[in-house]
Amino acid sequence: MTEAYNIDCMEYMRSLPDKAFDLAVVDPPYGIGENPKRALSRSRPTKKWKNARPVEYVGGEWDNERPNREYFSELFRVSKNQIIWGGNYFANFLKPSMGWIVWYKAGQNQNTDFSDCELAFSSFNKAAKLFDYPWLGFGAVNAGEVRIHNTQKPVALYAWIYQRYAKAGDKILDTHLGSGSSRIAAYDAGLDFVGCEIDKDYFDKEEQRFAEHSAQLNLFLTESG
Repeated sequence: MTEAYNIDCMEYMRSLPDKAFDLAVVDPPYGIGENPKRALSRSRPTKKWKNARPVEYVGGEWDNERPNREYFSELFRVSKNQIIWGGNYFANFLKPSMGWIVWYKAGQNQNTDFSDCELAFSSFNKAAKLFDYPWLGFGAVNAGEVRIHNTQKPVALYAWIYQRYAKAGDKILDTHLGSGSSRIAAYDAGLDFVGCEIDKDYFDKEEQRFAEHSAQLNLFLTESG
């Protein structure tokens, strides 16, 4: 079962009992001023990127502030384990952990101002892990995904996370659903999932993207069965 709500994640989390989710995999705003206009001006596809897909960014200013302490308190209250993208921006809210995750993407980010990697805090008491997957800002390489969010992460990243940090029967929470990559990967993995997205434009685009993916997957399963 996968569900998505056009709702403020704080409102949703306050309605939950303690440890309602087995794992929260979240990508909150970092507070660094990202927005669709800035992303498009920095990363337009060129002839070099033969696999470029359309860019369909929606929404507006959403990354001017990072979540406050209450957000992290609620997140830790309602989930048993957490993976938090942008953990380096929230270090003062997080406990020490050995299990950080590094997404290395520098192969396609040379000569741009995009980061060579992204860091995620992990509450798991296990060795730090590296996901090596090139991914340009507009998703042209190794992606094959239409971009609807300027900080969109690939489905492959979430699939990798669920394979290593989730198990059958786990219930997954994403407080900032955005493009819905986390939801698609959970659906493909057969995991229970709930995502929250406060922006109506992003929510509508995510719903469209998920409906198209699930319909395509169901058609494939029907034809192959």
